[in-house]
Amino acid sequence: MLKKVRTRLKPEEAEYLGFKIKENDKDRDTARYYLTEKQRIKLGLPARPHKRKFIEVIKKLDKNHDVISTVEKLQSEPIKVPDNFEVIKISTSKTTGQQWIQYAPKKVELKDFDVQSIIEKHCKGIDAINIQRVENQTQTNDFDSLTYTDVHIGMDTDKYKNAMYAIDWNRKEVMIQADYMVEQTILNKSSDTLVVDELGDLLDGYNEQTTRGGHKLPQNMGNDAAFDCALEFKMRILNGLISHYDYIIFNNICNDNHAGSFGYFINSAFKSIAEKLYSHVEVNNHRQFINHYIVNKVCFVISHGKDDKSLKFGFKPHLDEKGVKKIDQYCKFNDIYSLCDLVVFKKGDSHQALFDMCASSDFIYNNYPALSPSSNWIQSNFGLGRRGFVLEQYKGTNFSIKPFFN
Repeated sequence: MLKKVRTRLKPEEAEYLGFKIKENDKDRDTARYYLTEKQRIKLGLPARPHKRKFIEVIKKLDKNHDVISTVEKLQSEPIKVPDNFEVIKISTSKTTGQQWIQYAPKKVELKDFDVQSIIEKHCKGIDAINIQRVENQTQTNDFDSLTYTDVHIGMDTDKYKNAMYAIDWNRKEVMIQADYMVEQTILNKSSDTLVVDELGDLLDGYNEQTTRGGHKLPQNMGNDAAFDCALEFKMRILNGLISHYDYIIFNNICNDNHAGSFGYFINSAFKSIAEKLYSHVEVNNHRQFINHYIVNKVCFVISHGKDDKSLKFGFKPHLDEKGVKKIDQYCKFNDIYSLCDLVVFKKGDSHQALFDMCASSDFIYNNYPALSPSSNWIQSNFGLGRRGFVLEQYKGTNFSIKPFFN
């Protein structure tokens, strides 16, 4: 039987290890869990908090500095702080001399990117799949919509060669998915206007960390390679679609729990390139947790589902009362109900395709599948899952939804 050590964990650390999330102890941001040595090592902690003792000799001297007495005091070994954490406070007991060290994940600082050189690089060559425009294709709807989310570029699904379902998720596979989305969008074209929504977690992380830090993520790309791959992915979609629509609008969520500011850097570069190259392209990068845009009389309220730092738990796959209240408050604050005939809430994060038209009489609640395959952690805890994207067509308040799975 493996010996387990009681350890305090934050919710995101417990989730990473696959534990059922406990309620935090009173006045703390942690709860107690029992961890094996392997679990502690996975989290970046010492295998066990063993107490190797050492002796501090305290000598009492007289006025001539001669030793009157000697006291040997036992103390525990100083805490070894993991590499990806930093000390934020050291407290010392006035009575016993015992020390407590508080440490937290190191803050990740994004380095500067030479955006201008990136723009010039991607403006020089256009790499797109060749699908001929069908001139006599019937245009019966107001607009088409392509929605994808949770691309998690840089994620390694089998870094330690022990995944149940070893699936490659490298640059080649990412571009294959971009081409497949473009192909199906064109084949299902029903209007001259296209709205493309990317609902967050474009990248798996920065410096192998989520936006909140705390544990390393298994990744197969460095920051620079992930940046280039993500921007190429978005440009590949744009260049594949550009000749088939008279007007294309891109909406990108830049407030999520994996990509965060790193995702915003890429989408900012994408906006500069796309709008410089094409006059009939509009790119909107949304930085709030919840955002919205309106096409005709249809309002789309969009969110990743989790934010970059504040929310312990985000929107659930199945709409609950807390979620209804939060969305309803947003809609009322922005006067959406009076401006629009149809309200559609769109989210990613859950990696599931669930389209709920009944939980609320005021809006539709849609979850969209992840484009990326399941991580090793998801495979182990929940199974392989299904991945894909969704095409929608709107005419007034009438719409159709067509998911595509891999």
